[in-house]
Amino acid sequence: MKVTIVGAGNVGATCANSIASQRIASEVVLLDIKEGFAEGKALDMMQTATTLGFNTKIIGVTNDYSKTANSDVVVITSGIPRKPGMTREELIGINAGIVQTVSENVLKHSPNTIIVVVSNPMDTMTYLALKATGLPKNRIIGMGGALDSSRFKTYLSLALDKPANDIHGMVIGGHGDTTMIPLTRLASYNGNPVSSFLSEDTLQKVAADTMVGGATLTKLLGTSAWYAPGASVAYLVDSILNDQKRMIPCSVYLEGEYGQSDICIGVPCIIGKNGLESIVDVNLNQAEKEKFEKSAAAVRTMNGALQDILG
Repeated sequence: MKVTIVGAGNVGATCANSIASQRIASEVVLLDIKEGFAEGKALDMMQTATTLGFNTKIIGVTNDYSKTANSDVVVITSGIPRKPGMTREELIGINAGIVQTVSENVLKHSPNTIIVVVSNPMDTMTYLALKATGLPKNRIIGMGGALDSSRFKTYLSLALDKPANDIHGMVIGGHGDTTMIPLTRLASYNGNPVSSFLSEDTLQKVAADTMVGGATLTKLLGTSAWYAPGASVAYLVDSILNDQKRMIPCSVYLEGEYGQSDICIGVPCIIGKNGLESIVDVNLNQAEKEKFEKSAAAVRTMNGALQDILG
């Protein structure tokens, strides 16, 4: 199995390292526009193979899409972060151009690939990739919900003082500080509702901390996080390549599900060898439905900046 990761920055490189060290794919291609950057990252990772015990081949290339041929999955992490003084429309315009160009280039060499979008604003970039390529909805997946859910479970673990792997919970909605929806009502610890162990105030704090999880790390690090995003991408890619059929919240195209159409937004998905296998209805209550509608409205406003690009 072959995976291409476009963008050899912190997230892309960590994703490549996670996929290789976990033996998820037999070959990983790391592509970047900066001369020698991806090659250096790939060589550094390959030199850990004997100590970590993996045989995955990692190749770094500078803007040579021919080396990505026949990729089963392509992960797009490339794009720029928002800079001081930059408007939302300017950021979307720049990153949309990057995502559109990357999508077109990878499909020339891997026409049957499944594309995983990580670039921000993630829901809008996923929507753009779907519309620009014309691919069926099962082959364009935005990663954000997997990351947001891992942060949610981490904060629940800290509040409960219990192992994170014993905790189940998910975040749906847009991948943004004000648009994501941690489903505290449905979160559980070994089959028991977390509400049996935590007060409502504590649950609300967990939800609030989850929603600003990315911003918190940016403030601490001075840049965006990369370990959890990279691991979340690897988790999603593993479910595709090995047909795990995991239920993972992902940003996918809706056609009436959850009362929304013509939008990519985070919902619970079954992810397998065909990419998006199905969308799961978790029966939201009225308050959750209202939050989801507000989240979708915010994502649609963001998508409005794509009008000139999509025509």
